Parts: sequence; C-alpha cells; structure tokens
Amino acid sequence: MADAKVIPFGDDPRTRRVRPKSKDAGAGGAGAGGGAAGKEAKGKRPPGRKGGPLAPVPEQHAAPDDAAVEAVAKAALVAPEEPAADPGGGGGWDRRIAGGLAFLRRRLTGDYEVDEFGYDEELTDKVLMSMIRPLYEKYFRVEVKGIENIPAEGGALIVANHSGTLPLDGLMLQAAVHDKHPDGRHVRLLAADLVFMLPVVNELARKAGHTLACAEDAEELLRRGEVVGVMPEGFKGIGKPFSERYKLQRFGRGGFVSTALRAGAPIVPCSIVGAEEIYPMIGNARTLARVLGIPYFPLTPTFPWLGPLGAVPLPTKWTIQFGEPIPTDGYPAEAAEDPMLMFNLTDQVREQIQHTLYKLLVQRRSVFF
Repeated sequence: MADAKVIPFGDDPRTRRVRPKSKDAGAGGAGAGGGAAGKEAKGKRPPGRKGGPLAPVPEQHAAPDDAAVEAVAKAALVAPEEPAADPGGGGGWDRRIAGGLAFLRRRLTGDYEVDEFGYDEELTDKVLMSMIRPLYEKYFRVEVKGIENIPAEGGALIVANHSGTLPLDGLMLQAAVHDKHPDGRHVRLLAADLVFMLPVVNELARKAGHTLACAEDAEELLRRGEVVGVMPEGFKGIGKPFSERYKLQRFGRGGFVSTALRAGAPIVPCSIVGAEEIYPMIGNARTLARVLGIPYFPLTPTFPWLGPLGAVPLPTKWTIQFGEPIPTDGYPAEAAEDPMLMFNLTDQVREQIQHTLYKLLVQRRSVFF
C-alpha cells in the first residue's frame, strides 16, 4: 500500500478532507451529455446549482418539436454531483458502491492525507466512526447534553472523568462530538503511553487522531484550533473499584490547566454517566498485572470466569454532559507558571464535573434505561 501524503502544521486542518477528483464525480450519462453540449454552444449555469458543466440555453426560436434539442438540454441541467433521482431507489446504492470503490482506490494508491500526528480524517469519518456508532447509538444509547458549550471554531480543551475498566468512555466522547456538534468538530484525545505500545491499537489510535498525553502535543493542537480531550484521572480513574464509582480521583498536578493557559484555550468540563457499570470491577489481580506489565488486571462478575463472553460490556444507558466553558485567554502569559492559579482552576474544573455527575445520577431512572 502506498504511503499517504503528510500535511504540515501550517495547513488549515479544515481543508484536509480528501475528495475524489472531478473526473470520478462526473461519470454517468448526465455528465457526458453536458460535456458534449458545452462544446457546441456557450451556456449559463442554472440558478441555484453548484458545480457541473454549464448548461446550454436553447434558442428562443427553436422548433417546439425538436426532441433531440430538448433531451440534450434536460440532460445538461443535471449536474454530475447531483444525479437525478432513481425512481426504483437504485441510484443511492450505485452512489454508495461508487464511493466505496473510490475510497478503496485512494487507500491502495496512497492518494489520501494524514497530519504530522498520524491523524487520518477520511478513514476516521468513513470507517472508524462507522464502527463505533452502533455501540454509541444502539448499545449504550448515549444522550448528549450541552454540546453547544464546545466552541464552533478555535481550540478548546475538554476535561472529562474517566471510568469503566476499559477506555470505552473516550471513544463515546469522540463519537458524541463528531456526530452531535453542529459544526462537525473532531476531538483529538490525549492517550497514555500504554495505548501506543500495543500492536494494532497503536496504529488505530493514531489514525483516529489520538496522540501522546504530553503538554507539547496538546499545546500544539490547541494552537492549531483543534478540540483536545483529556481525562486527568488516568489509570486511577479507569481502574478504580466499583465501590468507588463516580467518585473522582486526583487530577494530577494540573498540567492540563497550564496547557490551556499557554494556548489561551477555554476549558470545557465534561461529565460521563453510565461507563462505571459496564465492567463492575470487584477485584484486582495485582500479581498477574505486574507479570503482564499492565496497571491492573480487573476481576468482574463475568471476567475472566466466562472467558471471552465475560469481556462483553453491560448495556448501560449513558449520558454525556458538557458544562459551561471556563475561559483562560484573559490571564497574562506568566499565569501558566503560577501554581496557586493552576491549583484553583484545577479544583474548579474537578468540582464542576463532580457536581454534574451527582446531578445526573439523581436524575437517571435506572442504570439500563
């Protein structure tokens, strides 16, 4: 498989989407008819249409019974990227198949682009999100609140609680912003070192836009106008026992606040309810975890007792709520080095997330409904 083209940091991230060349979009009878007519007569673009060949304007004195002229004019009025509807419903499938074949051709020939972090926007939109969406929509039935608190443009740092034994909450957060934000924004999640040490997972994480959880990468993404997601609890949150569910762990030293201050990006607190119950962790085989080189080895009511079947998460009902953004652009440049300010902002974000978690827990009717 050919290598993809790499986009340097200076490029606008909103212009990275790979589109098929015009010669592919223009395939079909309508495009051929429009091209032939354009060679014979000058035309005007029909009102309200975008793209496509110019449609010839029939002469006012043309004979009303000239069927050939009328047929060519009608064919030319249909732009190649807006094919006429198929009464039998087959046109939609034709377009899907053609689009799928064009996508495969671009992957095989390397005619696609990734940024310097390895993010492949086309693959994420067309494949990875399609794989996550059934879990998001049908299995966990995620309800999203406050999505308007994520800015329409510019950098923003989403800070969320972390739980669930396996990091499915990060994937659901990514799908929520991708599918629900009116401006179609993407979340670039900051992941732990372990993610990038695992085969296959490493490559998929890079393609989906995840990057190493370090201040340099996060600040660079924020300055480029990206939405960055971070879960400061880390393994302490995702690997905590079921008895401590929805009780936030320490948020580290407030490094995410310092990063937001340097980039002047707002902090958006995010509370996720439902992830704690997908794998109720009732024990931790620490000796086995040390042997395997992982932070913890979870013991749940179903895993490892039921084998692979025990790895199936419980179908809980999720709610993801984005809180009011906390602006940081009003602070001076040296504020990022003020430990007291970082402590106060970290505590403010943590308290807002914890308060919203309790409120959502009181409001929900059941773990599963």
